[in-house]
Amino acid sequence: MAARRIAQSSINWSALPQRVPANQKSSFGASYFRRAAPRFKTKSDIYVRAVLANPECPPQIDWANYKKLVPVAGLVDSFQKQYDALKVPYPQDKVSSQVDAEIKASQSEIDAYKKASEQRIQNYQKEIAHLKSLLPYEQMTMEDYRDAFPDSALDPLNKPTFWPHTPEEQVGYKSKEQLEAEAQGHH
Repeated sequence: MAARRIAQSSINWSALPQRVPANQKSSFGASYFRRAAPRFKTKSDIYVRAVLANPECPPQIDWANYKKLVPVAGLVDSFQKQYDALKVPYPQDKVSSQVDAEIKASQSEIDAYKKASEQRIQNYQKEIAHLKSLLPYEQMTMEDYRDAFPDSALDPLNKPTFWPHTPEEQVGYKSKEQLEAEAQGHH
């Protein structure tokens, strides 16, 4: 019975740097791969050559010749029985199911991210279309700006402000820290 064998390395060495997660790119920079990947590839190649140097099947033994040469009755038969019973199993794959489960779990996250990204893209495209429909800033009057951006435009009649018209410079402004301190003081 022929055992499963490693025919060659199935690693795509040129794609290895692209498989590094984004959060680990800084520690595995391009210069690291130029130095480390060849060493790792060399070790892998040495292992594959060592495996291929061994025969796929165990060598055949001339048991009849040994039966003639060994005077102890039953000893060769015992060895032959043990030798024939010896089976070296191919290592079991115990992690593929875990990897598949992780792929499925991450696939749902990827799909959710894609869906959210498509929604953001649509919103940005609407915003771009709105901005393109406006007059260029160079041609806008203060009234045009107020009509286009009512939340950020100065309104001296309904909401008068003090120069430089930032929230921090207005009467009654409270910083985030002040608001948090007041909230904690009331509780």
